[in-house]
Amino acid sequence: MLTRLLVATGNPGKLAEIQRFFEGMPVELATVHSVLGRSHDVDEVGTTFGENALLKALSAARLTGMLALGDDSGLEVDALGGRPGVRSARYAGEHASDAENNRLLLHELTGVPDTERTARFRCAVALAEPSGRTHSVAGVSVEGIILHAPRGDGGFGYDPLFAVPVLGGRSFAELLPAQKEQVSHRGQALRNLRVLLEDLLSSR
Repeated sequence: MLTRLLVATGNPGKLAEIQRFFEGMPVELATVHSVLGRSHDVDEVGTTFGENALLKALSAARLTGMLALGDDSGLEVDALGGRPGVRSARYAGEHASDAENNRLLLHELTGVPDTERTARFRCAVALAEPSGRTHSVAGVSVEGIILHAPRGDGGFGYDPLFAVPVLGGRSFAELLPAQKEQVSHRGQALRNLRVLLEDLLSSR
């Protein structure tokens, strides 16, 4: 029997990555929109990615009575004191597009040399049961640098600007999905979550 797992995100890029990680498991992924016919907006008032992931998962689980997965991730740039951080999706304002966020990031890094453009992607994920019981994966990260201009057509968010030295300096947007998932922050977090979910399902 399949267990329905609600994914508390409206980001199609995130959803596609999450779907690939749970292939072959006895779960059927659903979104709040597909279950309730509307979007799922949660005030991300947490000060860490882990807090926001839990907020999303708990809200979705209580709203639908289903096992729910929450994710929060973002970019930390050292030259900007760790910004945009937990406000990565809203860096250029509420409902800002990826292009708008990327333009603002490049503007704020104008004149910053390569040696000072170090950055990292962070991701935290959480599962919540309707009872309120939660299961969390601590935040994981991947180190890289911010390019001077976007490169690549894949990915989403800041992927065209984030290059990984261990991958020959290619941006996340230049990688095939399978290549990105091997090294990305979300890939690491979801691999850990899959193990946690397998244990949870086997105990039911």
